[in-house]
Amino acid sequence: MAAPMTRLRAPFQRLMCHCFQREQALLDPAVQCHLPSLILLRTKKRYYVPKTDDAKKHTVDYEARARAAGIVVQQEYMERAINIACTAGIFDPYIPPEGDARLSKLSKEGLKQRTEQLKQSAASQLAIRKIREHDPKFSTKEFPDRALEIFIEAQTALAQFNKERLHKLVTERCYPDMVRGNRYKTIRWQFLESLEPPRVVHARCPDMVSKGNLYGQVTLRMHYKQTVAIYDRFGRLMLGDENEPRDALEYVVFERHLKNPYGTWRLHGKIIPSWAPPKDPIIKTLMIPGPQLKPWEEFNSHEHEKSTAKAV
Repeated sequence: MAAPMTRLRAPFQRLMCHCFQREQALLDPAVQCHLPSLILLRTKKRYYVPKTDDAKKHTVDYEARARAAGIVVQQEYMERAINIACTAGIFDPYIPPEGDARLSKLSKEGLKQRTEQLKQSAASQLAIRKIREHDPKFSTKEFPDRALEIFIEAQTALAQFNKERLHKLVTERCYPDMVRGNRYKTIRWQFLESLEPPRVVHARCPDMVSKGNLYGQVTLRMHYKQTVAIYDRFGRLMLGDENEPRDALEYVVFERHLKNPYGTWRLHGKIIPSWAPPKDPIIKTLMIPGPQLKPWEEFNSHEHEKSTAKAV
């Protein structure tokens, strides 16, 4: 039994000795210098990806070539400017009754108008409550007097071309409508008296952009007497007369950004009813055509017949 056991131990001892020698060789620094530094590992199998056509890189920038050639390319702006200081229009505009300031309240038609106004005042009362939540000083009795002062100051600033003052009294939506076409004109305006005390006839409290961003719009009925005259750049009268007072019935809309703690009531627009009489035509300054002379001819006033301009 001893002989077979010694035969089995000899190969086992040789194997253990061989493993021990390999471990010593790995720990020896001289042997480590000869070991390969690159170890191959199996990576993910990659499939063949065809080359893409770089068509986008070779596209021609025609705008850049046009600018280099000296051609001016008009830039297009697709976005639209939004102003949150005021709304873009009048929400649910007031519809003035036909024959206002002409029919007496005691007549049959006047009583019908009065009943219709009472029916429409329900929505206005709800809007006034919302306005009072953000503006506790608002009152339908005191507001008309303050609004009349704003209206007079705005018209006076327009006649004097005081742009800084006008921006504080009117909204950004109303300013272009008041200033448009007045560059070379002279305006003479004067407020004389109120024929009827101004009163609140309509109120709305809409929101814009987001819920809770409230704006207060109050329509004021104003019946007053004024004098207005507009002169062109040559000093000739175009419209109205400074010495002739005229009655004016207007429905003016005032607006305030209620969420802005520093917001104020400003002139926002006017409501022109469909039954309003047409405006007076503007008296235009026309040039009377003279004779067509050649370069070597001289003008003779005696031979030329004076022609009158035709009415437009």
